[in-house]
Amino acid sequence: MTIDALEKSTLSFDLTEDQAMIRDSVRDFANRYIAPGVIERDTSKKFPHDIIHQLAEQGLLGIYHEEKYGGAGFDTVSFCLAIEEIARWDASLALTVASHTSLGSGHIALAANDEQKKKYLTPLAQGEKLGAWCLTEPGSGSDASDMKTTALREGDEWVINGSKIFITQGTVGDIYVVLAKTDPSKGTKGISAFIVERERDGVKPGEPMHKLGMNSSDTSEVVFENVRIPAENLLGDLGKGFVDTMKVLDGGRIGIGALSVGIARGALEESMKYAKERKQFGRSIGDFQAIEHKMVNMAVEIDAARLLVHRAAWLKDQGRPYTKEASMAKLFASELSERAALDAIQIHGGYGYTKEYHVERFLRDSKLMTIGEGTSEIQRLILAREVKNELGYNS
Repeated sequence: MTIDALEKSTLSFDLTEDQAMIRDSVRDFANRYIAPGVIERDTSKKFPHDIIHQLAEQGLLGIYHEEKYGGAGFDTVSFCLAIEEIARWDASLALTVASHTSLGSGHIALAANDEQKKKYLTPLAQGEKLGAWCLTEPGSGSDASDMKTTALREGDEWVINGSKIFITQGTVGDIYVVLAKTDPSKGTKGISAFIVERERDGVKPGEPMHKLGMNSSDTSEVVFENVRIPAENLLGDLGKGFVDTMKVLDGGRIGIGALSVGIARGALEESMKYAKERKQFGRSIGDFQAIEHKMVNMAVEIDAARLLVHRAAWLKDQGRPYTKEASMAKLFASELSERAALDAIQIHGGYGYTKEYHVERFLRDSKLMTIGEGTSEIQRLILAREVKNELGYNS
C-alpha cells in the first residue's frame, strides 16, 4: 500500500474523543446508579421510570437523532458504546433504551416528514415520551408480512384494527408506530406504517407479560379496536411500510448486538471477580487452567463481537449498505451472550445457580437476544442470501 493510500484509509480501531466520552460517562453512571438496584428491579419486575428519566436528562434516549429534533447528534458507534455499558449491568434497561431509540423513534426518524418529526420525534428524542414499535402479531413472528392488522381509509382518517404482541414499552409507551395492511391484495407492498398516540380511543394495552428474563423491561400485547387517527399520521409512503421496516430492523440488530456484548462482558467481569476470590484446593480457582481457558474464550469472543458490532455501526454512519454486517453482528454477539452466561454460571458453580449473584440473570436475559429482532435462524437465512450474492453463487 502506498503512503497516499494509507493517508486515505479510514480503518481505525481508536474511538474519537466524543465516543470515548460517551463510553466513560455512561460507564460511570451505570456503576453509580444502575448496578446497585439491578437485582431488586429484576425481582420486583417494575419498570424503572426514575432511571429512564435520568437517562433522558443525559440525552441517551435520542443519542443519535438529529439535534434539531431534540436528539444529541452523536453517531451509531456512540449509541453502541452506551448500550453496552448499560447492558453490562442491566439488560432490561438497555433493551428499553435500544428499542425506544432504534425501533419506535428510529422508524419516525427514517420515514417521517419534517412536521411529523417536530411533533413526534422531538419529545421521543428528549425522553419526554416513550416510543413503542408494533410489528409482531400472535400469528406472525418471523413471517412479519403475514400480519392481520388492517388500516382502512375513511375520509380524512385511517381506522386501525388488529392485535400486536411482544411489544416492548407496550404498557408504558406514549407513541406507537403501528404496521398494518392497507391493501391486503398487494402482499408486502400493501403494508403501511402509522403513528398512533396511546391516548387514542380504542388503543388497549394488555397486562405486562411474565417472562423468563428482561423482567424490568415492559412487554405486552396491544390491541387496536377501531382506532381512528388523522390521515396525516401515515408514516412514510403508502405501501412502503414493510420496506422501511426491513431498514429499521437492520439498525435495531446493531443495538441488539451491542446489548449482547454488554451481557457477555458482564458475565466475564463477574466471573473474573469470583474466580479471584473463590479458593479451592488451597488457591484461587482463577489460577486453574480449566477456568482460565473459559475466561480467555469469553474475552476473545467478546472482542470479536464488539468489532462486528462497531463495523456495522460505522457502515450505517457512513450511509453505506450494512444489512449483512448487522446480521453477522447480531447473530454472533447474541449467541455469544448465551455461551458466556453459561460459562459464567459454571465458573460460579452452585452459587451461579442462585439469585445472589448476577450471572443467572445474565443467562435468562441473554435468551431474548437470539430471538428478538430476527431469530438466529432468520439471521442465517439473511446471511445465506447476502453471502451467495456476494460470492456470485446465483450468477
